[in-house]
Amino acid sequence: MSGTSAALTPPDHAVAPVRHPDAPAPGELLGAHYGQCFGCGGEQPHGLHLQARAGEDVSITAEFTVQPAHQGAPGLAHGGVLATALDETLGSLNWLRRTIAVTGRLETDFVRPVPVDTVLYLEAEVTAVAGRKIYSRATGRIGGPDGPVAVRAEALFIEVKVDHFIDNGRPEEIQAAMNDPDRLRRARALEVNP
Repeated sequence: MSGTSAALTPPDHAVAPVRHPDAPAPGELLGAHYGQCFGCGGEQPHGLHLQARAGEDVSITAEFTVQPAHQGAPGLAHGGVLATALDETLGSLNWLRRTIAVTGRLETDFVRPVPVDTVLYLEAEVTAVAGRKIYSRATGRIGGPDGPVAVRAEALFIEVKVDHFIDNGRPEEIQAAMNDPDRLRRARALEVNP
């Protein structure tokens, strides 16, 4: 990354991330953490419908296809949509650690335009952990894992308790998520982004 801020540099006492023993196996599809999530939810007609898979250690891969509804300039993905894809991918890493965390900081480099109908292939990994702070990075490539780099990001996530969502979310959505009979979906519904 060019010009990474000091806030995204792990401190000397940071440790290597540890994958939770119950994390999905490498190659396993993670699925949406919440149906209404713009990044990964299937209930959002114009959402990204990002599909993430567990990787080795504390890493994931993800893909989404840029749709006409994701345009900024004619025929090109909106930069905010690309930042959302990076944020969603980075946030999904926390599922491999079984940690509830929110985005504290996200710095993005836009390297090249991403045309509509392009598949953006993303790779992300947690690089370090220091207390409640989780440091990570991601790269998005056009067309596949060997395609040209289009976007890069570094992020800082902050571990929170479930009360963060209960205290700040709309009560009807929080209650619906908490009442989901599927234990894993219920746990994942409150996992990423402030």
